[in-house]
Amino acid sequence: MATASKHSATPASYEAALQELEQLVVRLESGDMPLEQLLTQYQRGAELLKFCRDRLEAVENQVKVLDQGTLKTWTPD
Repeated sequence: MATASKHSATPASYEAALQELEQLVVRLESGDMPLEQLLTQYQRGAELLKFCRDRLEAVENQVKVLDQGTLKTWTPD
């Protein structure tokens, strides 16, 4: 039975997706990747980027709700 690659699964978290995306960019920029893998890896990068953007948007929406629809600048105490 074949198992799914960790690179085709949904990331466990925003941080995991960001780390995988950063590693992918390094590999793509190195020029050492075989041509056959370029498109697949590019598509994975697009998936990771969408995942990260969706997570950020969800957090932003939660902050808006918590601040009654008005985003406020956060300042440390």
